[in-house]
Amino acid sequence: MTYHPKSDFMRVMIERGYLADCTDYQGLDEALSKGVVTAYIGYDATAKSLHVGHLLNIMMLRWLQKTGHQPITLMGGGTTKVGDPSFRSDERPLLGPEQIDANIRGMQQVFAKYLDYDRAEAPALMLNNAEWLDGLNYLEFLRYIGRHFSVNRMLSFESVKSRLDREQSLSFLEFNYMILQAYDFLELNRRYGCLLQMGGSDQWGNIINGIDLTRRVLDHEIYGLTSPLLTTSDGRKMGKSQGGAMWLNADMLSPYDFWQFWRNTTDADVGRFLKLYTELPLEECERLGALGGSEINAAKIILANEVTTLCHGADAAAAAEATAREVFEKGGIGDDLPRFDLSDIPLLPADVVEAQEPGMYCAAANIFVGAKLAKSGKDAKRLISENGALVNDVPVKAAFPFIKADDLTDYVKLSAGKKRHALVKLA
Repeated sequence: MTYHPKSDFMRVMIERGYLADCTDYQGLDEALSKGVVTAYIGYDATAKSLHVGHLLNIMMLRWLQKTGHQPITLMGGGTTKVGDPSFRSDERPLLGPEQIDANIRGMQQVFAKYLDYDRAEAPALMLNNAEWLDGLNYLEFLRYIGRHFSVNRMLSFESVKSRLDREQSLSFLEFNYMILQAYDFLELNRRYGCLLQMGGSDQWGNIINGIDLTRRVLDHEIYGLTSPLLTTSDGRKMGKSQGGAMWLNADMLSPYDFWQFWRNTTDADVGRFLKLYTELPLEECERLGALGGSEINAAKIILANEVTTLCHGADAAAAAEATAREVFEKGGIGDDLPRFDLSDIPLLPADVVEAQEPGMYCAAANIFVGAKLAKSGKDAKRLISENGALVNDVPVKAAFPFIKADDLTDYVKLSAGKKRHALVKLA
């Protein structure tokens, strides 16, 4: 990037690594320098929580507000009913209105931790595109909005081409998504003076559509800015782990597991993640990222604490670090580990499992799946066969992969390898 920005927001975007592309660097930079710019990012309500993959864009909105501008978090109450086809291999399952509303309520919990919706100047706005999409008259929409879209051009977007090149079906319902998202930008510009849409680089085509539509209908100059689609240095998609998605809501992923995700960052990613996911000064991020040997572990703890403090609060970060020290340094159980009270676990008598002691037993694989330390029974059995499944730090024997029910009347510590732990008892 050779452009030298005037505005604080563009400087942060470039220096910290948030910026992949922009429709007009100079035009946007000048608008940001002249006064308050309103910008939005849209979030479809496909789950009850956002995950770490969304965190990059949430931080962009946070920096936007910190540099004096106004962020809009646009909930996709309307567009979720259609589903974004971008770079997907199949159509999203359609959700009902009640599930969409419940998902939006879950997602809203996260934004309040990163953005200020109550400040006097340039408060963040929480909007829902169902406000203008649900009441559209189809014929009028086709006549006044649909006529501005070229099907030839829409077919040329990479998000659509990649689907068609694989000869995978793209429904007319999904094809309409691009038009609806473009209309969102038009309405936000008309109602709130919104000048900027931001999103991941996979949203570039949708953003361009919105800019083009707004210019045609309102003759207004507006802008688009995208962030890179992040992968970790070992090639994994950001926000994914062996246990599945890294959710941002505490009721879907414990603060301890969230903290551990960041603590387990590979050495090569530490500096980059400090710049993107914390507010530490740039020089400090670079210093910590350059540490080598065992010193890099201290930087990982700082990363985990900073990110967890933003998402779950300073107390949760401190408790997670204390539990990690208890578990890893002292071999203890740790009070902050995720807890599971398991019910409906099948119990088998001693003679069936050929146990030496009388009593009832349960398959260890079922317990590890119930504690979300294994995705499936097959995954749990593999873990056991590799001596990676431990109960109170003692490996489960592949020759006898059962746990006595009496040993699970109070919490025991389960471990999947050295880094993933949980507390479990039978309910």
